[in-house]
Amino acid sequence: FPDMLSHLRKVNAPQFARAFSAALDEPNFLEQTAQFFNVAADRMKTQVDPGLMEVIKGCNTLIRFNIPVRRDNGEIEVLQAYRAQHSYHRLPCKGGIRYALDVEAQEVEALATLMTYKTACTDVPFGGGKGGICMDPKKYSEAELERITRRYTIELSKKGFIGPSVDVPAPDMGTGPREMAWMKDTYHTIYGEKDVNSSAICTGKPLSQGGIDGRNEATGLGTFYCIRELLSNREFCEHTKMSLGVAGKSVIIQGFGNVGSWAAQFFHESGSKVTGIIEYNSGCYNPDGLDIPALQKWWAEKKTLKGFPGAKESTETDFMEIMYKECDVLIPAATERSLNKDNCQKIKTKVIGEAANGPTTFLAEEHFNKIGTVVVPDMLINAGGVIVSYFEWLKNIEHVRMGRLMKGWDAKSKTELASALGSKGTFEGPSEKDIVYTALEEVMRTSTDEVWNYSKGKGVSMRTGSYELVIAKIAQAYSDAGITIQLS
Repeated sequence: FPDMLSHLRKVNAPQFARAFSAALDEPNFLEQTAQFFNVAADRMKTQVDPGLMEVIKGCNTLIRFNIPVRRDNGEIEVLQAYRAQHSYHRLPCKGGIRYALDVEAQEVEALATLMTYKTACTDVPFGGGKGGICMDPKKYSEAELERITRRYTIELSKKGFIGPSVDVPAPDMGTGPREMAWMKDTYHTIYGEKDVNSSAICTGKPLSQGGIDGRNEATGLGTFYCIRELLSNREFCEHTKMSLGVAGKSVIIQGFGNVGSWAAQFFHESGSKVTGIIEYNSGCYNPDGLDIPALQKWWAEKKTLKGFPGAKESTETDFMEIMYKECDVLIPAATERSLNKDNCQKIKTKVIGEAANGPTTFLAEEHFNKIGTVVVPDMLINAGGVIVSYFEWLKNIEHVRMGRLMKGWDAKSKTELASALGSKGTFEGPSEKDIVYTALEEVMRTSTDEVWNYSKGKGVSMRTGSYELVIAKIAQAYSDAGITIQLS
């Protein structure tokens, strides 16, 4: 990881690299996750058996293997690949596949751990998993990426680390629907004749490959739903000294990739002022609010935020300073440990919504708790992706598009009811996206209310409250099932 940061300083984005290198003398991502867990575990030590607590905390299985890839120029390169399965209290395991230079064992374990807690927090019946390949995907051609992805899928299959009822990957940093389509096709080619549910091997697929409408924007939409629900709660608004509702609230977002861009769009459409955006190479700011659709188009074409006409400030040098401007809500949607002990005192916001995984270090959160800044934890606020992945998995298992069997009947019954009441017009049944959005909204609403009410009632931070809730849920699952006896 330090070597990767050194590379960033020299080539890509020195300011972005320095923002994270400041936290290198803090515990690593896995240790950081354990620190947060231990706070809740210590409070629950009289409620959960110590041995069971270790089962809930530790990562069950981790594999590392090499992938040889033949480059387009004929050279052979060897890449390190990983997959972690944190918990089997629910199956299948679930978690993304990341292609990035900082992929290594402890990061993959930490992310798998968070996936277990994330699914438990939102009552999604999966265990946690995570995987990745240490590489910079921008340096490989599409043909090379396809060969890498297919070989990775084959190796996972050989090792029993992938399957609709075993472990179901999804997109993450550096991957997307394209890679999921390659994974699905590879697995389907090998097992399709014997496994009727082979399309459920991964989620985040294109619609033509069994994907679900609404998955692409799910994490950003879930982030918005969570903040909107909190800002509709009078006690939460009194606690944070804000008025009710998202309209008019100033929002700064770090990261303008899939999650940050969608979150910005939903906040913008709901009347919030998205005042600042920070990317790995640039940033822009307007205290009156940025035109997000125009900025999305600008970024897609220019790959820089500098020079955006709708910004009053835009830069490629001191862009991280934009994150330190005053706002109502800060959304770190980039990478882990972006809010650390060396920059936390510069943050001037009332609410931090962790749309990224692990963006706040333990020492930074201690500071935020002391000054009254509410940190909405990653296991809650960025769970939208895995929630909709669950819907996609169900769609693949059931072999029918959501709403297909009921859409016509729903439209007909509504039209007949309206006619009986003397109203004219034709009504339509819900689309798959309508169902996905509504279901995601309901899960995020109930989960957010559960975490806030529990945390408030116990007098703890939302992160500690989340951890206590998930520990209790997982412990109950183990208690009801018993500890599995391994057969020799």
